[in-house]
Amino acid sequence: MGRSCSDHPPGEASPLERAAGLLGIVCLLAIAWAASTDRKRVQWRPIGIALLLQLAIALIVLRTRFGAEFFTLVNDGAASFIRASNVGIEFVFGAWPESVLGPDGQALRLPYVFAIRVLPIIVFMSSVFAVLQHFGILQRVVEVLALGLRRTLRTSGAESLAAIAEIFLGMTEAPLMIRPYVPGLTRSELFCVMTAGLATVAGSVLVAYMGMLGPEYAGHLVAASFMAAPAAILIAKIMVPEDGEPESRAAAHLDIPRTTVNAIDAAASGAADGVRLALNIGGMLVAFVAIVHVANAALGWTGAWIGVAGLSFERILGVALAPLAFVLGVPWRDAATVGEMLGVKTVLNEFIAFQMLADARAGLDPRSIVIASYALCGFANFGSLAIQIGGLGGIAPERRGDVARDALRALCAGSLASFLTAAVAGLVY
Repeated sequence: MGRSCSDHPPGEASPLERAAGLLGIVCLLAIAWAASTDRKRVQWRPIGIALLLQLAIALIVLRTRFGAEFFTLVNDGAASFIRASNVGIEFVFGAWPESVLGPDGQALRLPYVFAIRVLPIIVFMSSVFAVLQHFGILQRVVEVLALGLRRTLRTSGAESLAAIAEIFLGMTEAPLMIRPYVPGLTRSELFCVMTAGLATVAGSVLVAYMGMLGPEYAGHLVAASFMAAPAAILIAKIMVPEDGEPESRAAAHLDIPRTTVNAIDAAASGAADGVRLALNIGGMLVAFVAIVHVANAALGWTGAWIGVAGLSFERILGVALAPLAFVLGVPWRDAATVGEMLGVKTVLNEFIAFQMLADARAGLDPRSIVIASYALCGFANFGSLAIQIGGLGGIAPERRGDVARDALRALCAGSLASFLTAAVAGLVY
């Protein structure tokens, strides 16, 4: 189906959509600047470099032959991991057919069971990452990437390590890599660590998103994860610019004592951590989806009473956030639908939003799916704030008050960073 603004193929951006994406970048930076704690101290040179770094990653991944090969490699790798996870799932739960024959002999498609198809992937990938960490492979990758980030953006060693670690680990595990530095972090450094945690997702969870959307979107999700690191630093340094002297200005070293005796112990420990994470996610989804159902029932009754048919939580979010989705580069006809997902992701969590995206794929423009996948790829939601306050507060109890004080600001910054990543991808895609 063509779009109202032009007669170009689905998935191909119109000039209006590209202009909207550029406007979105400007608007997001303006919002961050307006919310800055000290606009006079904002250093625009590293911020400009961070934006160029994002654009460079997007151009390489989305517009070059290397990018095409990268997508093929990542998509195939994701499919392999998901197949391996399915072997374990089928051993425990039995084979789960895609469809069964109905009474009339017609194939009936079985519903997608989230608890069986998605949550076990988190357990498997958590085990894989634990093994990589045991052998020191993950630490070396983080150190090399963090060194490049520090030299490019002139960030401190501690915040560079944390920002890169967030790509692979989670917002509670990554700060453990810089545990000795956390008590002495400046406010700007601490805010940068918080923003990076909310703008990125753990590697184990990222593969779960791939399982929900399909391996064909794996490359986009990996690109979004890597683009989120410079985006988080960019937004954080605008909103809370540096006004002190970081202790790790020159460099920082990872502090990860080995707690497992061998690969088997690491795999078992990682699986146990993954089970706890999967149960936590599953429990939150049960509660949040039920709460939304109750809210929709109340809104539906209220809407019928005032003469507004079909009033719901999702519809309100869609109408309110449709302009935001449009300036990220989403075609206007899909803006309300994607706006719903952006709102649900922030108010509830990203798993519900990704499930909404997976369910809506058939009716969305391919461009809308890609931009939405970048925008939703982050932990920035209200539930994550409690996790982050508890995690960082546990590492450095004396900084718990500082973390709590900047929590809502960090939520805003993490959301802006994810949206900026989506706008940059939309401009290039």
